[in-house]
Amino acid sequence: MTSFTISDDDLQSLKDQVVVITGGSSGIGLATVKRLLGIGAKVVVGDLNEPPEPEKSQVTYLKVDATSWKEQLELFKKAKEKYGTVNHAFANAGIKPTVSLLEDDVDKNGDLLPPKLDTINVNLIGVMYTIKLAIYYIKQNSEGGSIVISGSGSSFRRFSPTDYTTTKHGVTGLVRSLYGNLHPTIPIRVNAIAPSWTDTGILSREMFAAMGDLVQPADVVARSVILLMADKNRHGEMIYSECGKFWEIEKGEDGLNQYASKMLGQSGEGPEEGVFRKLKKMAEEMAAAAKV
Repeated sequence: MTSFTISDDDLQSLKDQVVVITGGSSGIGLATVKRLLGIGAKVVVGDLNEPPEPEKSQVTYLKVDATSWKEQLELFKKAKEKYGTVNHAFANAGIKPTVSLLEDDVDKNGDLLPPKLDTINVNLIGVMYTIKLAIYYIKQNSEGGSIVISGSGSSFRRFSPTDYTTTKHGVTGLVRSLYGNLHPTIPIRVNAIAPSWTDTGILSREMFAAMGDLVQPADVVARSVILLMADKNRHGEMIYSECGKFWEIEKGEDGLNQYASKMLGQSGEGPEEGVFRKLKKMAEEMAAAAKV
């Protein structure tokens, strides 16, 4: 599996496109906003914090808690109201790890407390909110569009932070499960990014400085986000970025899915999906017969 490059020419087709971004005021989200504005896209940002200037004056911003369905709904409604359409969405809002499940925290009676679900709620539930809203609004556009989801290197590799890694594995599951339910039946493509260590607010400046060359600029990842939006041939894919280089993780013959199938001596979709499609068709036929 070889690395590939992304040229500026690969990103230009998003001029005048309307893009909704959660978590667009810092890190990878802000870097993506900057690139989109440079291309000439129309950007709507939802974040708990306002974007910095000059981006704040160039985007439509709403204060949004990603765990709030109502606030995310208002974000998409605002985009539709102002621009008449939504072409792309970047489900990017996320926070750092919260729990490991190894905690011995107890209540006043000495009973073990349940795990805090902050990271699950933002990084997975909030992402699912964004995706559902994006599908609803993008499919109103006859040309369709795309959804990009923020995963990480932990979307497909071992990584110790329990809740964080669980949510990022969940991103892989979202891409794989939505793959067959969207494009081409519904003209919406779904893809994900999987950055390794990137210069964001997830760690302190001192920690990033100590990591040296292992940390890539957020703009590197932003290029992969925009490529997944701009390239209409990309659907059900994941781009891994590390130290400024890019690799295809899910794509066709070069992806992990295809590699796993070959390793198992299979071709095409796996037996799980094949059986599911048959069961779904049977359920639809039964439902149709019941209406007669």
